Amino acid sequence: QLQFVESGGGLVQPGGSLRLSCTVSGVTLGSWTIGWFRQAPGKEREGVSCITKSSSMTYADSVKGRFTISRDNAKNTVYLQMNSLKPEDTAIYYCAARIWGGSSCTTSEFGSWGQGTQVTVSS
Repeated sequence: QLQFVESGGGLVQPGGSLRLSCTVSGVTLGSWTIGWFRQAPGKEREGVSCITKSSSMTYADSVKGRFTISRDNAKNTVYLQMNSLKPEDTAIYYCAARIWGGSSCTTSEFGSWGQGTQVTVSS
């Protein structure tokens, strides 16, 4: 059974940076596609970025050029480096896992989820 530990969220001013971490236990992370998703108040959960086991990466248009996803299979951890943060990036950020690859990064394709970490961008 997969277990997730997400960390790195917090309060940051517009233009600032945060790095989120998602450490997964219970599986060999290198065989899984991992995604970062977010949900703002009153909005649906949306895909932010996904990375396959071959390190193929997908980004939402709203974060391209600002966010970078990476993985360290030796540490069973996936990171989301978030730069040039905007108030509209404020949300709870979740990591999730699926066993198959492909470039799709949609919530319906992920069956295992973490508890989330809050990111607030405000001055």
